[in-house]
Amino acid sequence: MTRPAWQDVPRSKLDRFEEIARSEAPELAQTILFQIRREYPYLHLVEDESGEPLALVGIRRAIEGFVHNLTGGDRPRVPPEMFQEFGRGEGLEGRSLDALQAIYRLGVRLTWRRLAEIGQEADIPAPAMYELAESGFEYLDGLVEQSVRGYAEAAARRASERLRLQRQLIELLLMEHRGDVSVALAERAARIGWELPETIAVGVLMRPAREAVAPAVGQGILLEMESEQPRVVVPDPETAGRAEILRRATAGWSGAIGPSVPLAAAATSLRWAETAVQLIKKGLLPQGEVLHCTERTEELLLLPAEDLIDAAARRCLAPLDGLSATQARRLAETLLAWIETSGGAPEVAARLGVHPQTARYRLRQIRELWGDAIDEPDQRFEMLLVLRARRLRGGLAPAED
Repeated sequence: MTRPAWQDVPRSKLDRFEEIARSEAPELAQTILFQIRREYPYLHLVEDESGEPLALVGIRRAIEGFVHNLTGGDRPRVPPEMFQEFGRGEGLEGRSLDALQAIYRLGVRLTWRRLAEIGQEADIPAPAMYELAESGFEYLDGLVEQSVRGYAEAAARRASERLRLQRQLIELLLMEHRGDVSVALAERAARIGWELPETIAVGVLMRPAREAVAPAVGQGILLEMESEQPRVVVPDPETAGRAEILRRATAGWSGAIGPSVPLAAAATSLRWAETAVQLIKKGLLPQGEVLHCTERTEELLLLPAEDLIDAAARRCLAPLDGLSATQARRLAETLLAWIETSGGAPEVAARLGVHPQTARYRLRQIRELWGDAIDEPDQRFEMLLVLRARRLRGGLAPAED
């Protein structure tokens, strides 16, 4: 970038300007730091190995570098490392860059004031001094730019560290515990500022796409995205509005949220959620939404026990073995409707959508096949479980309410 006005200034005047400015740089830096401390008394200043504040070193180097490059005809260059470090420090402390930028503006203003006076002493023409002011604003932008880079780096580092600590907390939460781990949980939770809840629900998610963006589950809810199936930890699930927030955040995802359990039983909630996800993968529970296990109790109790249910079906539905597939299906539907309604032919007919005479005929067949055993409460309950499990698997036509 060319600076015509500065190029027209005699070399002797430029040398005089640089000599005065560089000689006064340490004192000017002290003045600026004093003013910064007055206006920002809460500011914590880090010191170097010699005990000198790094801020003072940075101010002095910034002034010297600005003057040297300006008088040499170059565009003033910001010393990147130190000002990146200032931004990095703000990021690691979790503060915004607002205060740092205000400090930079203060420093540039005070520096310009003194350099303007030096310009008069060195007899620098007004056009060149106007360019100096312009360069000062450009320099300020450069200071901020370098600090933003350092800040972004620190923010990424903090986020990465928090995720690492959060994963450790989630792993400990979801382990099967034989002893009391409340102290360890409290320590890990405190490191990420997470308040331990009394109750908890654990969810398992299925990615809608490999590169799917993590759902914005909201403050307080922990999300672990490193696993093939991401896990979500919901504190105090019954809190008003929490279920709706989670529903909106996971729109388009599939998965399941386990039941609410005491904190120490988080692994139990996880197991139910994992069971539900396995049923989703098999097509036995719907995809495209995050289900709540407590709303799918029947499926979660009956569908995973396929072998046990099939063994019970072979025994308690044995009277149907001699019938055709169509006859057996119709009688099984009628038997289930009869047990569920605890009514007679009219109630069964209404439930199945058939004529009462048809229902009456089928009920007589059922009585002939099972005899008095059909009136045994334990036998009826077992058949209810078996037939509902068969209906859930598509082995029976859905009953109509």
